[in-house]
Amino acid sequence: MKRSRSAAPLPNPPANKRTNKRKEHPSMNTTSRRHFLKAAGTAAAVAAAVAGSRVSASAGPVRRKFTVDLNCGMIGVKASLVESIRWAKQYGFESVAPAVDALAKLSESALNDLLGELKSLGLVWGAAGRGFAIRDDDAQFAELLRDVAAWAKAAQRAGVTRAATWIAPRSDSLTYLSNFRLHVCRLRAIAEVLGDHGLRFGLEYIGPKTSWTAGRFPFIHSMAEMKELIAEINKPNVGFLLDSWHWYTAGETADDLLSLRNEDVVACHLNDAPAGIARDAQIDNRRELPCATGVIDTKAFLHSLAAIGYDGPICAEPFYPPLREMPPEKALETVAAAMRKAVALLD
Repeated sequence: MKRSRSAAPLPNPPANKRTNKRKEHPSMNTTSRRHFLKAAGTAAAVAAAVAGSRVSASAGPVRRKFTVDLNCGMIGVKASLVESIRWAKQYGFESVAPAVDALAKLSESALNDLLGELKSLGLVWGAAGRGFAIRDDDAQFAELLRDVAAWAKAAQRAGVTRAATWIAPRSDSLTYLSNFRLHVCRLRAIAEVLGDHGLRFGLEYIGPKTSWTAGRFPFIHSMAEMKELIAEINKPNVGFLLDSWHWYTAGETADDLLSLRNEDVVACHLNDAPAGIARDAQIDNRRELPCATGVIDTKAFLHSLAAIGYDGPICAEPFYPPLREMPPEKALETVAAAMRKAVALLD
């Protein structure tokens, strides 16, 4: 593997590295969580949540708890588990997205060696992403749940504590209500399996109007709607996978982020948007690296997450074709530089 000089350290590193030990949050009991998420949609709840922690583009320095995460798959870099871990350290990242399918294949000895290297390099796991076939028939979904159980067991064995998926923003066959009911039922079942293995479960809404209007029936495409879904699922391990791209394309603000708590956010993605394109005309798979254009208010996004004490991973998911044309080392350097530029906005 070709080596290049180590990247400069990221500014304002977390005061304490997270461990993969699962925490119990007293505020995350089922009843209070459901009440909060429903109440947070009202103006009164938002005002209460924002009080004392409001941020703005002109806010001063703020201490962060989140980790700058390397997800090689999201930037088009092919890498083994070992390469991902070593590259993360070399280029200044603080956590690594776990490839659970690869982790499942490791012997006990090989896994212990890998986890030892992860720890020795001062890194932790980020969030494990995967898709779930929500709309399959009952028999297929039952098979999916068995697969999820095996997947979750492998994740737990490796010390992974966060999982995430995305929710399709439209359907050609199900009305909003029918789709909502189906998602509540099936995501609740998945959340139970993941929770039994110590995994939190982040759900990502897809914001672009060009995405949710592309089918006959629009579905969840905003934070407010996702709050409703999470409230109805009513499981303490379910929360958000936030993405600055979807936050922007949904027309949301810092106040929307400040209506959440750390316990509500499982994982985050960071991106920018192409310049010269109206917000409602943005296409989901045509993005930019963080801080590349300034179309998305990255400072407000990160300040808000820091203000609520978010302590999970943040990784780039730019869908940026030039990255895939670069040698791995160049792509990693490019993404690391973009993430350093973004994190520096907290100073």
